[in-house]
Amino acid sequence: MSALSDLLATATSLDERQTAHLQQLAAEWQLLADLSFADLLLWVPTATEGEFLCAAQCRPTTGATAYLHDRVGERLTGQRAAALRIALTEARIFRESDPDWEGDTPIRREAIPILFEGRPVAVLGRDGNLTSLRSPSQLELAYLQSAADLASMVATGAFPGPPSEREEGAGPRVGDGMLRLDPHGRVLYASPNGSSAFRRLGYPGNLLDASFGDVITELARDPFRAAELAQMTADALAGHHPASRELDGAGTIVQFRAIPLYPRGESLGALVLLQDVTELRRRDRQILSKDATIREIHHRVKNNLQTVAALLRLQARRVANPEARTALEESMRRVSSIALVHETLSSAIDEEVAFDEVVDRLLAMLGEVAGSGGRVLVERVGSFGELSAELATPLVMVLTELVGNAVEHGFPGNRSGSVRVFGERSRGMLTVQILDDGAGLPDKFSVDNSDRLGLQIVRTLVEAELDASLELTGRGPTQPGTAVTLRVPVHRRERARGADSGAG
Repeated sequence: MSALSDLLATATSLDERQTAHLQQLAAEWQLLADLSFADLLLWVPTATEGEFLCAAQCRPTTGATAYLHDRVGERLTGQRAAALRIALTEARIFRESDPDWEGDTPIRREAIPILFEGRPVAVLGRDGNLTSLRSPSQLELAYLQSAADLASMVATGAFPGPPSEREEGAGPRVGDGMLRLDPHGRVLYASPNGSSAFRRLGYPGNLLDASFGDVITELARDPFRAAELAQMTADALAGHHPASRELDGAGTIVQFRAIPLYPRGESLGALVLLQDVTELRRRDRQILSKDATIREIHHRVKNNLQTVAALLRLQARRVANPEARTALEESMRRVSSIALVHETLSSAIDEEVAFDEVVDRLLAMLGEVAGSGGRVLVERVGSFGELSAELATPLVMVLTELVGNAVEHGFPGNRSGSVRVFGERSRGMLTVQILDDGAGLPDKFSVDNSDRLGLQIVRTLVEAELDASLELTGRGPTQPGTAVTLRVPVHRRERARGADSGAG
């Protein structure tokens, strides 16, 4: 919805609350388009007197569109905007008596004022393609009557509902199944798909003139679920916009959404949209099961890595040779850093890592392992955001080596100082800077020619795994220490994966 918001902000004088109302209408208007068998166009007045801008468009899924080309961005003035001006200034629905023509297509146009807090702020154009005009069926008559009621609600500000009651993008659509209830909750009309859904739930009777609440009570195995659906219906009949509910019966799961029909402050009943979501819920359960399995795998990998790190720590304590002890301690540190990523993934709902948490724990661990005893302050500044597991694992190893080197080699003896790790996300790029005020780099130092194992690991990971750039320099003639700059593209790999999957 950001494109609509930006367009309204630049082209109109609508305030934030009015804009939010139009955004919500655009999020809900597919229902009205489908019931109307018509295109919906959102027309907003601009700063130019008498001019209207088409800010959004919705095509019906139940019939032919009136326009082959999108009309968003089009501006109307003069006689062409007469119907829109009447609807906006007089706050009433204006229907043109004769059809208009779009090329060879006859179009019935209607202008519906959009009220917000009692004041018209925009106009909803409802344009129907009359090419296939014929005597409407019972289903089409029920659709059109419901569309007329919803259009009246738009013109009085009753649709969409208040913010506290909105359930954005929720529930089934018209074609999935529809019931129309009278003000007492009895079924006036049931679409063929709606009736079929009730058959799958195990209801053998005729829905027409049946009490919706009684039918639900008969079908529901869970009395609490029946009570929830009954309350949903009662709320809709009272003019509220209740949340959608689901009913499980005879091995079938059906989702229900109730929409009040309250066009002129009086209840005309409610629309109940319903959809068989049995297969969707089965897939949801499979995904949840797979997610749980993946998290369990990460948990076990983390435990195994921590065990390996503990064994390396024990072995290091038993080795007398200083070089061997140092090598074992460095290996323990590398294994522990990878374990941090898997520990985070074991509690995540997807394969995204909240990397700030990993960095904070890593820096605390490195300070302890280096044995700086509080002489060296190691801290994070800024935010790394969320990273995919694919990037998080090599990046945490790179940070382990670079920060470890800064702590161990930048502050020999009892020298004190600080190491700060800066993270910044911008336009698909993560920039990491590691700044210390330690001893600085040796003369003629080159990261490409360094024979240190840690820097060789860093260079390999930066080039092969992160597709990043790395720069190590002194901080300047007047400031001691070392500056490391790492630039990591965080979206390039995701786009490449999408291209590879699409190529298949």
